[in-house]
Amino acid sequence: MIDLNNESGHEADEKGLIQLATFVLDQLRIHPQSDLSIVLVDEATMSDYHERFMGLSGPTDVLSFPMDELRAPGEDEEDSPLGLLGDIVLCPQVTERQAAENGRRPDEEAEYLLVHGLLHLLGHDHAEPEEKAVMFGLNDRLIAAWQTHKEG
Repeated sequence: MIDLNNESGHEADEKGLIQLATFVLDQLRIHPQSDLSIVLVDEATMSDYHERFMGLSGPTDVLSFPMDELRAPGEDEEDSPLGLLGDIVLCPQVTERQAAENGRRPDEEAEYLLVHGLLHLLGHDHAEPEEKAVMFGLNDRLIAAWQTHKEG
């Protein structure tokens, strides 16, 4: 089940974000009844979370808080077990500001960051160059598949 709470005071395509999360979880073969929470917050709240949980000041675009440490199954494995994926926190105001820097519209940036957050919940990281290449490559492939899916 995917639960989205918009506490940001900012309009967002909540239905579209839920559809994207559902699509990505299906693509990654995550159990369809696994729980995911998406929360949209304002800049003050995101700044507080960023400092409290990451030790960094100022707002950020996305934070992920994994719960059951689920992982996407390998090619020869069955779908993942049922579990709690965790929480993804997005800040629409930050997303809108940085969209142009990344050559995307605000809705595309939100989609990209949602996928990025989901990958973090599934154990991906980008601290090392090899990890970054894998994570960002997968992020790009999932976004491309989503775009094709939406157009089809």
